[in-house]
Amino acid sequence: MTNKWNFIPPRPEVLLNRNELVEVTGYSPVTCQLLVQRGIATLSEVKKFFRPNLFNLHDPYLMPDMEKAVLRLNKAIGNKERILVYGDYDVDGTTAVTLVYKYLRNITSYIDYYIPDRDGEGSGISFKGIDYAAERNITLIITLDCGIKAVDKIKYAKEKGIDTIICDHHKPDETLPDATAILNPLCYGSTYPYEHLSGCGVGFKFMQAFALSNDMPFATLEKMLELVALSIAADIVPITGENRILAYYGLRQLNLNPSLGIKGIIDVCGLAGKELTINDVVFKIGPRINASGRMMNARETVELLLARDSASAREKSENVNKYNDERRELDKKITDQANAILDELNNNDDQKAVILYDPNWRSGVIGIVASRLSEKYYKPAVVFTRSTEPGMITGSARSTNSFDVYRAVESCNDVLENFGGHTYAVGLSIKEERLQDFIDRFLAYADKEIHADQMVPQIDIDAHIPFSSITPKLTAELRRMNPFGPHNQKPVFYTSGVKDFGLSKLVGKELEHIKLELIDKTVQTPVQAIAFGMSQHLEHIKSNKPFDICYTIEENNFAGAVSIQLLIKDIRTEAG
Repeated sequence: MTNKWNFIPPRPEVLLNRNELVEVTGYSPVTCQLLVQRGIATLSEVKKFFRPNLFNLHDPYLMPDMEKAVLRLNKAIGNKERILVYGDYDVDGTTAVTLVYKYLRNITSYIDYYIPDRDGEGSGISFKGIDYAAERNITLIITLDCGIKAVDKIKYAKEKGIDTIICDHHKPDETLPDATAILNPLCYGSTYPYEHLSGCGVGFKFMQAFALSNDMPFATLEKMLELVALSIAADIVPITGENRILAYYGLRQLNLNPSLGIKGIIDVCGLAGKELTINDVVFKIGPRINASGRMMNARETVELLLARDSASAREKSENVNKYNDERRELDKKITDQANAILDELNNNDDQKAVILYDPNWRSGVIGIVASRLSEKYYKPAVVFTRSTEPGMITGSARSTNSFDVYRAVESCNDVLENFGGHTYAVGLSIKEERLQDFIDRFLAYADKEIHADQMVPQIDIDAHIPFSSITPKLTAELRRMNPFGPHNQKPVFYTSGVKDFGLSKLVGKELEHIKLELIDKTVQTPVQAIAFGMSQHLEHIKSNKPFDICYTIEENNFAGAVSIQLLIKDIRTEAG
């Protein structure tokens, strides 16, 4: 499938702001243009961006209900009430549970944590979990990364004499649960200055407020920002504003002095001694943390993250690594089955969404399968399997960057039993007898809302530059733009009219990649580049005809020597 390159030449006002920033900052024109395009247009904004500071975190008491939540927690601790920290089984949920439990266990011994079983209970707070609390005389439940839609379950807890404090970041319904306090920056009427916190981020703000109320030092909480960074990366929330500060200091903690449990995961990932980035969390650490919740029970993940000795951390890290290997095998098997089904269907190309159901697929991997289908066909995908609850099926929806799958699922709300999630990822449950109703409604919505150009893979390009702009100064400035992620993606550049210097060649076990040495009209010394899986372009490249490339600028550190290499995202020949 041919990629569409999205490049909009900078408007005159962007160029004007860029030139002003060059004057006052001394940064390169390319960097200043990137900053302006990201809404960073003044000297003070540049300073805040390049120098994240914990002093710029927002006052947690700006979040509605924060004072109620802190008062109830202080009361519970003062009266030696039993407290249950309850969170979902994904990275965001387990890191949030770990953070709050780890912080509070130093203050009270009357505390426990609970992670629901994916197959037996599903996501979010469950009746089984509330019964667990009631049997243990727990009188306060703190929910993390869940609870905002659990109206019936919060009512059930109240009937059993259990108060709840909800810490969530998912979109709420019009009717909110009758909880003691609801901490969620997305709640209607919230004036909290930043709305993109992760679930763990909301839990952190709760503990920040609790610490302030008791004149406790911030240093202990600061060490736990490694958990917030993991949640921000894995939950794909914007790395802007407050999240940028939290991710920056969390990554620093991960690199300088990670906790024993996280160090165990770093070791089994083969990342020891490497400077960790957001990408390492997304593609290596996060999947392993998720794996136990997908294949077994995520309580083991929390046990790992709470590990107090190296032997225990090593053992549990090896376990989650094993679960991840099993998960990879299973999701490949199911993805292959799903693709085989789609190959047999005559209408797949005509429909603007992929919807599949197999009662035998493992619920723990259908979200990954939906992601793979969405990436392959570049359209929203919904994958269902049978629930453990009789007559029910559970599903995961994933989407491309150009379609709001949450709104699509929400449009089918009257045929669903439950749903929740974000713009590009949604979990849902439905009675099996209503599945066809959902399919018809979802496909009709997709057919109406998705345009043809949204079904083509897109590459967003930040700037058109000549090779002469790629200098050590620029690469140093780009390094300072870390951490990269949603709304602050690693810049993608476009250079036109490049040519082979004469030494480009195929590499890889199957000669599927191209190692390139390129020049353009502005340089005589070749620029090193690598193009993975693009061997089909070699003939044109070796013909000495010009072509265009889009790429990111990477730094290779080998034996202490740093070199620049372009990571090619796409190649466009004149004929293409």
